[in-house]
Amino acid sequence: MTPTLLPAAGTRQSEWRTVGTLLPYLWPADRPDLRARVFGAAMLLLGAKLANVTVPFFFKAAVDALDRQAALLAVPALAVLAYGLARVMAQGFGEIRDSIFVKVSQHAQRLVALETFRHLHALSLRFHLDRQTGGITRAIERGTKGVEFLLRFMSFNIIPTVIEIVLVCVILYVQFGWPMATVTFLTMAIYIGFTLGISEWRTKFRREMNQTDSEANTKAIDSLLNFETVKYFGNEAHEARRFDESLGRYERAAVKSQVTLSTLNVGQGVIIAAGLVGVMTLAARGVANGTMTVGDFVLVNTFLLQLYVPLNFLGFAYREIKQALIDLERMFELLREPAEIKDKPQAKPLAVGAGEIRFENVSFAYDERRRILHGVDFQVPPGKTVAIVGASGAGKSTISRLLFRFYDVSDGRILIDGQDVRDVTQTSLRAAIGIVPQDTVLFNDTIRYNIRYGRPEASDAEVEEAAKLARIHDFVARLPDGYKSMVGERGLKLSGGEKQRVAIARTILKRPAILVFDEATSALDTHTEKEIQDALGRISADRTTLMIAHRLSTVIRADEILVFDHGRIVERGCHDDLLFRDGAYAAMWRRQQEAEKTRERLHEMEAEAAT
Repeated sequence: MTPTLLPAAGTRQSEWRTVGTLLPYLWPADRPDLRARVFGAAMLLLGAKLANVTVPFFFKAAVDALDRQAALLAVPALAVLAYGLARVMAQGFGEIRDSIFVKVSQHAQRLVALETFRHLHALSLRFHLDRQTGGITRAIERGTKGVEFLLRFMSFNIIPTVIEIVLVCVILYVQFGWPMATVTFLTMAIYIGFTLGISEWRTKFRREMNQTDSEANTKAIDSLLNFETVKYFGNEAHEARRFDESLGRYERAAVKSQVTLSTLNVGQGVIIAAGLVGVMTLAARGVANGTMTVGDFVLVNTFLLQLYVPLNFLGFAYREIKQALIDLERMFELLREPAEIKDKPQAKPLAVGAGEIRFENVSFAYDERRRILHGVDFQVPPGKTVAIVGASGAGKSTISRLLFRFYDVSDGRILIDGQDVRDVTQTSLRAAIGIVPQDTVLFNDTIRYNIRYGRPEASDAEVEEAAKLARIHDFVARLPDGYKSMVGERGLKLSGGEKQRVAIARTILKRPAILVFDEATSALDTHTEKEIQDALGRISADRTTLMIAHRLSTVIRADEILVFDHGRIVERGCHDDLLFRDGAYAAMWRRQQEAEKTRERLHEMEAEAAT
C-alpha cells in the first residue's frame, strides 16, 4: 500500500513531522525489493565508514616506517598500498551505495509527485477557478525534488557524519587521552552549532526567494497564456514591468541569501582552523615529549582533515535540507487542501438505464450571500432533448456543473435513472455523460489525440468517423500533417469553430448515454451550425440530451425548452408553444431575429461594396 503524504493539519507543518512523514518511503511495506536495496545501501555505508576510519592508520604506519629508516622498503610500500586501497574502498562503497539507493529515492519522488497530481485532480472546481497555475507547478516541482534530497541526505549523509565524528573522538580518546578527544569534540560541536544557528537565520531569505519566484513564474505563465490579449491592448511593457517587479524582489532576497552564506562559510573556516591549531599543538607537544611518534602527528592531522570534508558537507546538507523543508511547505499545503466533493464510503457505480435526468427542487449558491438557483424542478425524459435558455447570468451553465457534480447542490437533489448523483461514484457518473462546453480548451497535442481523448482506446478509424460526424474530417484532411497536426497551447492554432468541432467529435467518440451541449455551436457560422445541428440531431436521437444555449435557433427542435431568469424557470414548453404565449421566450426570439436580419443586411452591404 502506498504511504500517504498527508500530515496532520496545523498552523505550520512541523519540520520533524515532515521528515517523519517521508520515512515510510525509505521502508515501503509493499516493496521487498526496495527494502533489500535500503539494507544493502546501509551495509555499504557501514563498509565505507570503516574503510574511511582505517585510512589514517595506514598513513601513520607508512610515516613511522620511513621515520625509522627501515631497512626493508617493503614495509612502507605495503603501508602506502594499503592506504591507497582503503581510500579506494571507501569511495567505491559510497558510489555503489548511491547506485543501489537511487531507485528508492526516485521511486519515492515519483510516488509523491503522483499523489500530488491525483490530489489536485480530486479537488473541486472551486479550487481550480481560484488557483495560480504557475505557482502551483513551481511548488510541486520544488517539493518533489526536496523529497528526494531529504531521503538521500538524511539517510546517508547527516546521520553517518555524526556517527563518524563520535567514532573519531572515541579513537582519539583511546589512543591519545581525553585532551585530544575533548578539543576535537568541542571543535565539531561548535562547528555544528554555528552552522545550524546561521542556517536557521538564513531560512527566511530562502522562503522569500521561493515566494517571489512563484509569483514571477505565475505572472509569466499567465501573461503567455493570454498572449493575444496582451497584444490586443499593447500591454507588452506593462507585463514586462510586472514580471520585473517580481524578479527584482527575488534578486534582493537572493543577494541577502548569498551574503549570509558567505558569512556562514567564513565562520566555519575559522572554527575548523582553530580546532586544527589546537589539536596539532597537542600532537606536536606529544612528539616533543616522546609520547607520540611523527606518525601519530600525521594520524591526528589526517583524522581532522577527513572530518573537515564531511563536516563542510554537513553544513551544505543542513542548509539544503532546511531549504527542501521550506520547498515542501507549499506542497503540503496543497495536499492538506480538502477535497470538497468526495465519494461516499458506500458509493456504488451509476447504473445507467434509460438515462432519465431529474432535478428536484434544486437550489445552489457559489457564495451563500448570492444564490444562483432557486428551487429548480424539471425532468429530461429518456431519449428526449430538453433545452435551457436565458440571458447571461441566469444560471444555465450552473446546471451542467451540478449534473457533473463539480459542486453539490445546496438544497434538493439531482437524479439519474432514480439515483442521487451524490450516492454514486464520480468516475461512473462522469463516464455516463458527454459534454461539449462553451469554452473549448484543447491539449497541446495532435488533433487525433484531442479527439481520441474522449475514448483513449478508440481506433484511428473510430476517431475519423467521429470527426466526419462533427464535420471536421475534411478540414483535417486538407492539413499538411492531417490528424498529426498540433493544435498549439489551448488549441490556439485552430479557430473557435474548429475547436468546437474537435470537442464535438471528442464527445461523439465517448459514446455517452447522456449528452450535454453547453453553447456547443456558439462559435460557428450559420452554415456550419446547421450542418452540425443535423449531426447532433443524429447522434442524440436515442440519447437523453440537455442543451444549454443562448442562441435560440439552436434549440427549436428540442422536445421542451426551459426559460431561466435569475435562477428560476419562468417558462417551459416547446418552441411553437412558447412563441404563441408571447412571453419572455418570444421576446428573446424577436430580439435575436432582428439582430440576425441586421447582420445579414450588413453582410449584403459589405458584399456590394466589395464588388
